[in-house]
Amino acid sequence: MRIVKVSAVPIELFKVMKFGNMADSGGEAKSVISDGLVMVNGEVETRKRKKIHSGDIIAYEGDSVRVEIAAE
Repeated sequence: MRIVKVSAVPIELFKVMKFGNMADSGGEAKSVISDGLVMVNGEVETRKRKKIHSGDIIAYEGDSVRVEIAAE
């Protein structure tokens, strides 16, 4: 599992996927989320703008990341 550090939470799910290199673009991230291919904390998530918090785990196509706040 990789760590994706973000500057602030909550952050939208599709943005985490884009920043974490789980999708090539925001549009691709939105598409796979709405298709039900992404899991958040072990459950299928279809809301593109789902608010993600520190400690949340996102999984897609065998790749998983945990979101953490970057130290300032």
